Amino acid sequence: MARLTSDQARVFGALIVAVALHLTGTALIEGYSSEFSMRAMLVLGSLLAIASIGQTLVVIIGGIDLSIPFIIGFANVVTAQLYGGGMNFALVCAIVIGLACLIGALNGLISSSLKLHPLIVTLGIGTIVQGSVLLWTGGFPSGSAPESITEFVSIGGSVGFLPVPWLVPCFIALAAIVTVALARTAYGRRLFALGSNPRAAPLALINPVAMWTVTFAISAAFAAVTGILLLGFTGSAYGEVGQPYLFQTIAAVVIGGTALVGGRGSYLGTVAGALVLTEINTLLIGIGLQPSLVQAVLGVVIVVLVSFYGRDAHVRTTI
Repeated sequence: MARLTSDQARVFGALIVAVALHLTGTALIEGYSSEFSMRAMLVLGSLLAIASIGQTLVVIIGGIDLSIPFIIGFANVVTAQLYGGGMNFALVCAIVIGLACLIGALNGLISSSLKLHPLIVTLGIGTIVQGSVLLWTGGFPSGSAPESITEFVSIGGSVGFLPVPWLVPCFIALAAIVTVALARTAYGRRLFALGSNPRAAPLALINPVAMWTVTFAISAAFAAVTGILLLGFTGSAYGEVGQPYLFQTIAAVVIGGTALVGGRGSYLGTVAGALVLTEINTLLIGIGLQPSLVQAVLGVVIVVLVSFYGRDAHVRTTI
């Protein structure tokens, strides 16, 4: 029998933790495994996993993206405002995602070309984006999402005989595409190569500036998609709707086994990490903890996990 690699073992471990948490919740909380509860966790887990796609790519390349929650809020508010003003929704989505890509590309370009730490760059640009949205709306955003998006993410939705909204099967297909892209495409191979050894990568004709620019643009695009989906999920625009994703995307990536030092990881691991965080959050709320205490406990979990995995040796030191 073939032995699991360290990355596969971490993915498997995260899945075991998710199952253990679910069994614990089922034993402690009445209705934890009800159909409605399962639907809700699948929807919330899918939204977190989509927001974490870009974070996974960025961390593999050796960076970090703290602008994700700000871009989620930007997309949420701008989509509502433009659609509420009578603009075609498809055009609105194209504009919002396009602007998000430009913001993300700027993050990557500044970080790589000026050799600045992406933590500072993305936090700074994210704050500028948030401030610009507040100035535009005066702090009181308006508008809503079309009914089609609301139905797409609705917990009560279904796809034929499947008792889940369209979001869930579409996310599964998206996860498969991202996984294949990382494993089988030139972009995926260059991503891991650059994250593993930034100095040697240019010798293999990999352009670090271009890779960072494209990767951060992709991260921003998926953050914008999450913001649009959250507009349908909540029913109204809210500039700080992305704040819970500030560290949850990082935690999902780390729990799934992607090394913060870069060069190693997988998106399947991130999906498993998103499931773990969703289970933890649901379990804590289910046992009656106040939202503020839930956030505190989640913060402790994130710090412990990031401290543990963040001490991994870089890939280049193990070769």
